[in-house]
Amino acid sequence: MNKKFDYLLVKNAKILETDEILDFVVKNDTIDFVGKIDTSNFNGEVWDVQQKTVACGLTDIHVHFREPGQEHKETLHSGSETAKIGGFTSVCCMPNTKPAIDNEQIVSFIKQKSQNEITNIYPIGTISKERKGVELSLIAEMVEAGAVAISDDGSCTMNSELVRYALEYSKMYGIPVITHAEDHGLTRGAAMNEGLVATKLGLKGWPSVAEDIIVAREILLSEFTGGKMHIAHTSTKGSIELLRRAKEKGINITCEVTPHHFTLTDEAVTGYNTNAKMCPPLREQADVEALIEGLRDGTVDVIATDHAPHHVDDKDTDFPSAAMGITGLETAIGLIGKVLVANKILTWKQAIEKISKNPRKILNFEIPQIKKGSKAEFTVLDLEKIWTYNLNETRSKSKNSPFDAWELQGKAIGVVNKGMIFKS
Repeated sequence: MNKKFDYLLVKNAKILETDEILDFVVKNDTIDFVGKIDTSNFNGEVWDVQQKTVACGLTDIHVHFREPGQEHKETLHSGSETAKIGGFTSVCCMPNTKPAIDNEQIVSFIKQKSQNEITNIYPIGTISKERKGVELSLIAEMVEAGAVAISDDGSCTMNSELVRYALEYSKMYGIPVITHAEDHGLTRGAAMNEGLVATKLGLKGWPSVAEDIIVAREILLSEFTGGKMHIAHTSTKGSIELLRRAKEKGINITCEVTPHHFTLTDEAVTGYNTNAKMCPPLREQADVEALIEGLRDGTVDVIATDHAPHHVDDKDTDFPSAAMGITGLETAIGLIGKVLVANKILTWKQAIEKISKNPRKILNFEIPQIKKGSKAEFTVLDLEKIWTYNLNETRSKSKNSPFDAWELQGKAIGVVNKGMIFKS
């Protein structure tokens, strides 16, 4: 349960950035004091974290919470409960709900309904009305209501003129345009990555160039307009190479990768495993290696989960008909530790920056710190913990994950946000 407090003393906290062991006091939602305190003289909640790591609250720039319209898959409440288990204090929910988040009323609904959750839930509005790619949404009204970015995620905005206008608006309001890079003319009827595995399984393939083409377009439009572009769920070697060159030119573009894309290849689909069906699809080993190198050299700015819950009926069907996407909030830190940190791709400090501070920078959010006067929004992590993910214990309403029974490294053990504390 989430517990409200007036005063909280956190003892023996190992601060991620400095490795210092500190005590600090939180008053409501603000860091009130940093320094040693005798607990016998403290009137409030005490949490001795026993030298576990305290980091800026984890922030997911890309989740699907399905409300409004598909509450049987996930709600704002169940999404928040799942996020806090994974250590996330802030998440941004994509607009492919039913109806889509394409007006200020739905943005306001999400903000109001989630205000008492421990997780900050930030709506992302659509680029185009109803995500149809025809008419630009009323971006100003959505931003004023609380939208923090715009995207037609779930599908690509194929109309380049609309993307241009969206980027020009992004400059006016200081928000990013988040693109779903998929040339739909190349992916109709596709069920998985185009390659040897798809051929063996007799499934229609989704070529990597379908992503690369749109990434190239977004780079050109971002350079042309000077707008702020962010590429969602980057999955191909070609996209990473394009983005690396764009950044070398100083173009205002960022990107994210998901834990499942840097962990799994299309071999995971073998046996027609629908929990390995996602959008974009799992790629080949060369793509995975390119994503990992992009994480290592800084081409990839952000790790995002693309948490995409689906009801069992959407997955327990033939592979071509199955829904795309997996849950990801609860396994993100464990997969980062297992794949990136254990293999010395990134240090924990570098990895957590990509899932806490970097998304906040892209979204122009405050970056909480453990210092007097700073907002108290932080995650406590046991970075040495080896644990096994049990899908039956998920807080999500859906159970579509390929990582059930996987041994992982690193786990969130609690969060503090909005004057509330949760300990797992």
